[in-house]
Amino acid sequence: MSAGREGRGLLGLVSGNSPEARGRVLDLLLRASPDALVLSVSVHGDASERYPFVQRLAAGGDERQRAGLSQVATGDPAVIVRQDLRAVARVAAGSHVVLALPGNVDAAAFLAELWRTPLGRSPLSDHYDLAPIAVGLNPGRMLSDLGCVHRAVHVFGDRPHAVPLTVAEAAARQMEAAQVMVLGEGLREDRGRREGSRALLAHLNPSATILLDDAEVGDSTSLTTLTRPDPRWAAAGPEDRLDVVAPVARRRGVDHGVTSVLWRSRRPLHPERLAKSLSCVMPAVVRGRGCLWVATRPDVVISWRSAGRHLELREAGRWLEDGDAEGWRAASPQRRTLASWHWDDCYGERRNEIVFTGPEMDEDKLRAAMDAAVLDDGELALGAERWARLPDPLLGGVTQDPEG
Repeated sequence: MSAGREGRGLLGLVSGNSPEARGRVLDLLLRASPDALVLSVSVHGDASERYPFVQRLAAGGDERQRAGLSQVATGDPAVIVRQDLRAVARVAAGSHVVLALPGNVDAAAFLAELWRTPLGRSPLSDHYDLAPIAVGLNPGRMLSDLGCVHRAVHVFGDRPHAVPLTVAEAAARQMEAAQVMVLGEGLREDRGRREGSRALLAHLNPSATILLDDAEVGDSTSLTTLTRPDPRWAAAGPEDRLDVVAPVARRRGVDHGVTSVLWRSRRPLHPERLAKSLSCVMPAVVRGRGCLWVATRPDVVISWRSAGRHLELREAGRWLEDGDAEGWRAASPQRRTLASWHWDDCYGERRNEIVFTGPEMDEDKLRAAMDAAVLDDGELALGAERWARLPDPLLGGVTQDPEG
């Protein structure tokens, strides 16, 4: 049986954009770790204030590990699964447990909440090391989902109740959470586009390992990494990976027409000009992620998440300041390091940083549109009190559609 370090167990997560894609990754993983306990989780609920139904079905492992796990409960999914994992660790230390998550669970956010230590309890890290998150993908559905911005789905993650997201946003988050992705063959008409899909995945998640099913995982040896602790978790834990100010990885070069553009600026954005720039920025962008410094909210980090033609801007905490000891303590080690690198004596860590990914993007046009949206010298000299009076058609905690 595979196990973590110093007798700790091993915890892995498997997801997929279809039950078949998820099942395929589970099959391959179990070839490499036949004794692993698979805990399949399903969450049924909506955006109401009622807690969802959480069903767990245990398979594999041994009878001690499975005892009491196959049942339905009502409550916070992360709390329920955390209790299950503690129960397994009590009866069988050193177990390899694989959580099989459905498509309506945001794997990265769910893992961060699962890994959080409740007051008065020992952390799960005392019992488990983390293996890579693995995601199975059907290429035809992947491309379809990334273009779907007119329908919402309810997704569970870092809170008990579901959050509505576009299908495109939910799909992008699933791919970005992965450390290993297995790209299936899909339907016959999808096979000619599989290399293009692989190129897109490599730009959406440059740090992930991407494998073509059968061609590269037929003997399952390439998936043995899923049966071992992943050293990348030591550098950035589950919660650290969600920090909106952390740098978004960018893949350089052009692959099958897909490219990624990193745009940065150390000047605040004029919200009205930013709104006008969206018609130039958004059409060719499949995915955009990053953080903004907006003149009308100079103390607040604004997150940028776009998937397809849908853009979401949200307040996501505060910029670090000199003398804010509590804020610095709460920040991840990675963010503290970045803040030191980017620190400005006047503006602190404030900056704009977005990675845009898409096919056939006009980089010069995109950069020019974003550069035109920042404050000019005269506006910058007016100071924050005058910036607060600027027209602001974008913010206020609402989701914006540039075509609306």
